[in-house]
This record gives sequence, structure tokens and C-alpha cells, in this order.
Amino acid sequence: MDISTVVGLIVGFVSLLLGMYFKGVTPDALINPAALLIIIAGTIGTVIIAFPLNELKRIPSLFGVLFKEQKLQSDEELIKMFSEWADVARREGLLSLESKASDIDDPFLKNGLNLAIDGQNADYIRDVLTEEVDAMSERHASGALIFSQAGTYAPTLGVLGAVVGLIAALKDMNDIDALGIAISAAFVATLLGIFTGYVMWHPFANKLKRKSAVEAQQKMMIIEGILSVLEGEAPRVIEQKLASFLPASKRKALMADNDE
Repeated sequence: MDISTVVGLIVGFVSLLLGMYFKGVTPDALINPAALLIIIAGTIGTVIIAFPLNELKRIPSLFGVLFKEQKLQSDEELIKMFSEWADVARREGLLSLESKASDIDDPFLKNGLNLAIDGQNADYIRDVLTEEVDAMSERHASGALIFSQAGTYAPTLGVLGAVVGLIAALKDMNDIDALGIAISAAFVATLLGIFTGYVMWHPFANKLKRKSAVEAQQKMMIIEGILSVLEGEAPRVIEQKLASFLPASKRKALMADNDE
């Protein structure tokens, strides 16, 4: 489970409820069927209009990505693996890595290694794998856009809900007490729209973008690793080259471990 997503949502909801409490507003004020209908159903409707059905079918899997921890092999492990492969390839030849390919779970890494073993040239391998990364990034971007657009629509629908509530409230201005309650209820839609837009949908979109960026960066490192092994570079050279993908602190720790 992705703890940061869960903790963030909990903090967001708790901060809203505590803020309402300190302002003297009870949580039952949020129980407004009309406001909930306009915000929730309205947002769903606008998203359905905005995106084709084949993209909307991916929404359940996108929630899975949001709430599941990203399962990627660590960059340090990959660098050490490429260093070991380079050493084996220099001593026994590239075909000696064929047995390694069958043990690889990552389809992208497995495909790249098989291309190298099959004798494809570096330019072809780079083009094929880079196009795969670009296609993946495009798919991920379209998924993030669904939540980003929902975050754009929800606050506006909140304003629409408030306008509808004010119209209903101003129909009868004889009872001032009832008028005040009705106006207060009208702005619940605005609150819900802003809250869902900026505490849920936009952050969800950003989380998907960040996870996609991390995966794409690792895949670019894999491409460089495979090509380095293909070109017969020394293990130490490969480690130094791939370490450039790491943050400075991790890079320094990796090189220090290798020196030892």
C-alpha cells in the first residue's frame, strides 16, 4: 500500500473536520444530498463527456496505482546487476547472458537484453526501447489527465451548486432565520467542490505523474545499461555512467561501496 496517499487523504479530511469544529460548524452540515449530487454526479458526468470510453475503463486500475506501492527494482541493484553482466560478457561473450534473461521478471529489461543477445545494433535497440518508454509515458499522462480534469471541473461545479442553492434560498425571504440556514447550506457545494478538486483529484493526478516519471527514468537507465553491456564497456565505467541517474547522496554511497 502507498502509505503517503492514505496518510495524505486522512490528514486532508481531518484538517477539514477540525477546521469546521473550530469554526463552530458541525460535520452534519456536509450531509447535503443536493450538493453531493451536483459535485459527485456532476464531476463524473463531465469526465465521461471529456474522455473516450477506452480511457475511462482504466480508472479502476489508476486507483490501484494510486494506493499500491510502486514495485520497482532499486536503481542501485540494477547498476550492480549491469556491472556483473558487463564482467560476464567481457569474459565469456554476450551470448553467455542468455541464461540470465530467463530469470528476469521485468518485461522491459528482458526484452532489451534479448535484443542485445540477438545481435541487434545499438541504434535499433535504443529506438525500440525509447519508443516503448514514450508510449508508456503517454498512457500514464492520459490517465493523470482524467484526475487533473476532474480537479478542474469539481470547484466550478461547486460554484454552480452554490448558485442553485442561493436561487432556492432567495425564493422566500420572509423567514430570515430559514434564509440564513439555506444560504449556509448553499455554500456546502462550493466547499465540497474545492475540497475534492484540490485535496483529491489534483493531488491524485500529480501522484500518477510522479510515479510515471520515476518509472520512465529507471527505464532510460536500463537502456543505457543494456547498451553499455552491448558495447563491451568495463564494469567500473558502467557504474560511473549509470550512477549519474542517482541523487548525489546515493551516488556517493554507491561509489564508496564499490571502492571498498
